[in-house]
Parts: sequence; structure tokens; C-alpha cells
Amino acid sequence: MTSGRLIAVVGPSGVGKDSVMQGVAAAVPGLHLVRRVITRAPDLGGEDYDAVSETQFEQLADDGAFAVHWGAHGLHYGIPRSVKYQLNKGTDCLANFSRKALQAGADEFSSFVVLNITATPETLAARLSARGRETEADIARRLAEAQKPLPDGLNVITLSNDGALCQTIARAAQLLQPVGV
Repeated sequence: MTSGRLIAVVGPSGVGKDSVMQGVAAAVPGLHLVRRVITRAPDLGGEDYDAVSETQFEQLADDGAFAVHWGAHGLHYGIPRSVKYQLNKGTDCLANFSRKALQAGADEFSSFVVLNITATPETLAARLSARGRETEADIARRLAEAQKPLPDGLNVITLSNDGALCQTIARAAQLLQPVGV
């Protein structure tokens, strides 16, 4: 049996990762959407996640509960080790990642693909402002980080999300169809 792919979705804040991921998961039969563990208050919108305190997160990390984990924007994020169960069944898994955790993901997962979602600075600024979670200074910092390059040597698929969401989802689903389909 072939191992499933861990598809790491990255892109700057405001690019629409959560919306694209939810749409792709609905459009591609059998694709598993990974639920991250985050040190964020529960029910803040966006993705479905398991909210934990920093102390709980540190304990989970110490106990080896995460395949990959990282910190960004004052929060901690973890990809549960249990994702390997899905991958070992041959299921492709879609996970929201950080650019700075990509090399760790590539080292941890044998079949690792990066879906790099992009958008223009104008699109990003409008989306960040509309979601109302960041101050103007936060938005400026996130826009400055938006152009950071990805690590070399990864299997990367780049996808623009400047247009209609339905078109982005359709293109992503086409690009991510399992090999041999």
C-alpha cells in the first residue's frame, strides 16, 4: 500500500488558507483535513482546532504528541502525531503549516508536498483588515513577512488566491488529485 501524502498548506496571513483548505477537503473525496492543536482561545473562527494552554501544549510536546510543532505570532501550533495513522492507510492529509516548520515536516513525513497559496499585498491587507483580529501594526508586520521565501528542495505547488474562491478551490483540487487518478 502506498503511504498518503502530507500536504502542508502555507501562505501569508490573510491569503485564505482556511477557506481554501475547507473547500478542497469538500471537493476531493477521501482527503483528510488535519485538526491542529493551538494555544489560542477556543472558538475564534477560521479553522477547527483544539485549543490548549501553553502549559498543556508544552506537556503534549514533551510527551511526543506532535509530529511537528512550532511557534508563530505569539502562539504555538502542533500537528498531532496521530496524522500518521491516516497517512499509513494511504490517505492524503491536508494540514495548515508555517513556512518555518516546512523543513521539519519534510524530515518527518516521507511523502510531503507544499501547497503555497499566494495573493497580492492589496488582497492580503484587505482580508486582514476585514477579519478584525489584528491591529494596523499587526497587519503591517504580517504583510512584511508575506514575501519570505520557502526553503529550497521541497516539492512545492504554488496557487494564487486573488480571484474567486470557487476558482481557487477548483484549481487546488485539480493540482492535488492523487497520483495516478
